[in-house]
Amino acid sequence: MSEHDVRPLAEAEFRDANRVFLSSLHRPAPTDQQWERSTARYEPGRVFGAFRSGELVGTTMALGSSLAVPGGAVLPASAVTGVGVRADHTRRGVLRALMRTQLDDVRDRGEPVAMLHASEAVIYGRFGYGEATRTRTVSLDTHRATLHADAPSGGSIRLLDKAEAGKILPELYRRIVSSRPGTISRSDGWWESRLGVFSGEQMVVAIHTGEDGVDDGFALYEAKMNDYRFDDGTCELQVGDIRGADAVATASLWRFLLGVDLVDRVVVIDRPVDEPLERLLTDRRACRVSSVQDDLWVRLVDVPAALAARGYGTAEPVVVEVRDGFLPENSGSYRIGADGVQRCAAQPQLSMDVDVLASLYLGDVGVSALAAGGRVAVHDPAAVAEADRLFAMTEAPWCGTGF
Repeated sequence: MSEHDVRPLAEAEFRDANRVFLSSLHRPAPTDQQWERSTARYEPGRVFGAFRSGELVGTTMALGSSLAVPGGAVLPASAVTGVGVRADHTRRGVLRALMRTQLDDVRDRGEPVAMLHASEAVIYGRFGYGEATRTRTVSLDTHRATLHADAPSGGSIRLLDKAEAGKILPELYRRIVSSRPGTISRSDGWWESRLGVFSGEQMVVAIHTGEDGVDDGFALYEAKMNDYRFDDGTCELQVGDIRGADAVATASLWRFLLGVDLVDRVVVIDRPVDEPLERLLTDRRACRVSSVQDDLWVRLVDVPAALAARGYGTAEPVVVEVRDGFLPENSGSYRIGADGVQRCAAQPQLSMDVDVLASLYLGDVGVSALAAGGRVAVHDPAAVAEADRLFAMTEAPWCGTGF
């Protein structure tokens, strides 16, 4: 037995794991009601605990999911969450032991990629995770933000309570989400939690129905205010999610949100960094970007399979050396071209660690930017531009789904 005994947890131990996780984020243990609403997220066999002297001191878990990658493929993926180490056992190798056990499990399940949202940007790179998507938070002044006359329009909006929404949203999301790189699946259990313990009491669900009578978009929002007289300019509409099947549905949802009465400001989190929202407005300065931050972190667990699954642009092939100290079977050189990916023995033109390759994988950043930052060793300068063209995408990858 190692210093830290890591093993899958029995279902009777899940709540203890949840307590350890929440305590690592300085949050209180869940109430009975909160825990009951959270249990749908826990998948037997995918929840791990680290023990020292028989005491649970760290935990991690994963959800079976999928990830859309460039070229249109959707890969089985492990959505890692609930990671925490008790404060009196940090910096003792507990997290490393948990990550090793979990990544071995992901590999054994045949899932070529794992993904997570990081509480801090410096934690997971050592385990091979790289920042793969970003999001932005925008704030719109409703007194100035109106859609211009040529903005797409059509269909209608209706409001649902959370119980009714729970019957509609899972299928609607599955139907309307695109294969945009970075998109992940949302299970029924995810929706149960999102509409339950992770939603406010005043959360509203708006559904857009197209001209053909088919639902094709939704938004989740909640109003926050300090004064019920609505005369101090502090009523804010906080939007947690907005999705449309096409430009008409998306623009119609924005038009609705900006037109809700008694609201001074609409704040929307987790939006694509390249969303053309400002182009919909008559006054683009009414939309302020308050932050741009990392969102989804990706780990290529099976590098050959992950690289072969995505598509590439038109360019000369490039030989890339990948270094993976955590899963050394991935280390080696790969010839990457528009016609596919093969392991090879050729001299590498570029060398990088596996976390850097993960940042390239969905197309959010180019090789040239990473090389300028010292993250890519360049042996053939001409290969940089070719690799940029191979990995480039026409739209930024976007996840926008917490887990």
